[in-house]
Amino acid sequence: MGIIGMVHLKALPGSPGFAGDMDAVESSALADASTLLAGGVNAILVENFGDVPFHKTVDAVTIAAMTRIIRAIVEMSNVPVGVNVLRNDANAALSIASVTGASFIRINVHIGAMLTDQGLIEGKAAETLRLQENLNSNIAILADVGVKHATPFDSNWTLEQEAKDAWFRGLADALIISGSGTGAPAKSTDLERIRQAVPDAPLIVGSGVRHDTYSEFKLASAWIVGTAFKRDGIIENEVELKRVLELAHSSSETGMS
Repeated sequence: MGIIGMVHLKALPGSPGFAGDMDAVESSALADASTLLAGGVNAILVENFGDVPFHKTVDAVTIAAMTRIIRAIVEMSNVPVGVNVLRNDANAALSIASVTGASFIRINVHIGAMLTDQGLIEGKAAETLRLQENLNSNIAILADVGVKHATPFDSNWTLEQEAKDAWFRGLADALIISGSGTGAPAKSTDLERIRQAVPDAPLIVGSGVRHDTYSEFKLASAWIVGTAFKRDGIIENEVELKRVLELAHSSSETGMS
């Protein structure tokens, strides 16, 4: 899949940070998506990043707002578009994707359980896969392994076992490996561990990829990039074209895109 560029939505209606102008939220998202496309990304992933503090599952107004924006991004895009509904609403993400024409979803906790700032989050792979079947959907599921901003609930947890469970029992289509938080670098050693545990699974680096670290993650099939594409490397800022082009150039030089 190559480089997956992030569109971090500003606070949506119903969340504490919403500024009261949905048109402005949409315009900002479309501008970032347009810059990512101009820079040559291979896919776009949209998430409700501005909706802190997050619900485990979201309200109807969040689904409505995300559907409006994601449909507009799908219509303007010539690459696959994905959906991540924070903090962990897989049913909402799958539903939004199915009606907007998006191609994939990201699920932060697909199997098992993690302790987070939202409390205990339990994976609902069985529900998600059954909804996917009921919708007659071929939308791909990208599942995090050792997801950022979380601590394993099981004291016997290992990265390798979660990867095996997500792939063989959760039937994920790809596995995402991230650092400890947003923008924090993933460990190339973690990527290697998961590759050994599930040799056939497509692996995606989920955070901390920059043009000068890109070559460390050659085992990955794709790289999700958000913070590194923002002006001055600040996540709240807009996507900057020169940063997208810089990483796209680095990836082409290493033959990884």
